[in-house]
Amino acid sequence: MFGRENKEASTGATPRQGFLKRLSQRLGRGALSFDLRNLFRGRQIDADLLEELETRLLTADVGVEATEFILAGLNKRLARKELADVEALIAALRSAVEEILAPCARPLAIDPDCKPFTILVVGVNGSGKTTTIGKLARRFADEGRSVMLAAGDTFRAAAIEQLTVWAERTGASCIAQHAGADPAAVAFDALQAARARRTDVLIADTAGRLHSQSHLMEELKKVKRVLQRGDPRAPHEVLLVLDANQGQNALAQAVQFHEAIGVTGLVLTKLDGTAKGGIVIAIARRLGLPIRFVGIGEQPGDFGEFDAHAFASALVEGSQGSAEERR
Repeated sequence: MFGRENKEASTGATPRQGFLKRLSQRLGRGALSFDLRNLFRGRQIDADLLEELETRLLTADVGVEATEFILAGLNKRLARKELADVEALIAALRSAVEEILAPCARPLAIDPDCKPFTILVVGVNGSGKTTTIGKLARRFADEGRSVMLAAGDTFRAAAIEQLTVWAERTGASCIAQHAGADPAAVAFDALQAARARRTDVLIADTAGRLHSQSHLMEELKKVKRVLQRGDPRAPHEVLLVLDANQGQNALAQAVQFHEAIGVTGLVLTKLDGTAKGGIVIAIARRLGLPIRFVGIGEQPGDFGEFDAHAFASALVEGSQGSAEERR
């Protein structure tokens, strides 16, 4: 961890620049950008070529709805003779992807008038919720904010232990009860404690659950209702953590969690482990929800705010294209 941060300092790169560089490198190995220039170089840009591109988009998990939107725009440009060569095609594709993503690039803003600003973190098992909470706690602490964590995943004793470790690492306080306790009670107690201590941010963990488990989704609704008894405006953010490796299933998760409890922001994790990445486009096109953060690894520097332009460039052009744009 420290080696990476020191390397960035020695090269004059800011943490954000370092994050964007790693993002482009890892997405550049994906199914959409890989060898796109060589695949189409020297060929006439016509309907047959766009059909091949359509297959590539679908393979990259962009989804039918977003793919149709992108191809419609490219076909219009083709009819206007604006796609003279592969470079023009790639630029147009990047622009179309960015057009879908840009409305969703809305950073999480902590309202200082809300003490504590309460974030309810939800998602399926294995999506990376605990790691995301830890990275958020570190981020807020680095900004000079006081943070409290609520160990609302009471089904797994290990989850409580993991959250306690993250609290120790980041200097956050942690409210926890015994395994099997009522998650809503944990959240309510944490809210009361955070208010008494004038804590800036409360991050409440929840047990991972499949989006299809209706009884567990009802439990999430209960947690939200109980928080609202303590503060009618809480939770101020319902943050859904999605594993990008899940592909189209991640879209189904987003739809059902949003319908159940009203998701206000997304975190896309494990983009370093997927060879696709296009699922981000599919989710943006379908739901239009704010994408707050993306994660590309386990280290603190592998987590950053979502940037539509940088993401579109990395996804379409890979590391070479993004590097050229930064020069």
